[in-house]
Amino acid sequence: MTPRYTFTDASAAVKALAWCPWERNLLATGAGTADRHIRFYNTLTGAIVNSIDTKSQVCSLVWSPHERELLSAHGFSQNQLTVWKYPSMVKIAELTGHTSRVLHTALSADGTSVCSAAADETLRFWKVWEPKQRKKPVVVPGLRQSSALDSILIR
Repeated sequence: MTPRYTFTDASAAVKALAWCPWERNLLATGAGTADRHIRFYNTLTGAIVNSIDTKSQVCSLVWSPHERELLSAHGFSQNQLTVWKYPSMVKIAELTGHTSRVLHTALSADGTSVCSAAADETLRFWKVWEPKQRKKPVVVPGLRQSSALDSILIR
């Protein structure tokens, strides 16, 4: 199989990748110490649609499944995590505590927390986003509401 597109940028050694969960053809990339940029690509056209200099090595990227926000994890020089509003790329928060480069991040199953692993041999757990609000069921007067005992569905 051959790739649909090949992106080249000699100035940017890509260290992080993350697909946007709510915009199908949007890919975020993060570059190392020499470049320090987060770039956003339209993967249908190959065009860079946005870019920001983070002033720090980008090691990992995580999109929020609930908000139009992106979390970036950094190394030299601050070893921090940063939450950005997308597409404006306004900095919302900086999460500090690691003493060495953040090597990896993982999003929790409910999409609210991030675990970061760093070269300082620590894991840190961050409550970054609020859970998505569930819609309350509509109650219609006079209509019998079903219960879990009415039926059992396995798989």
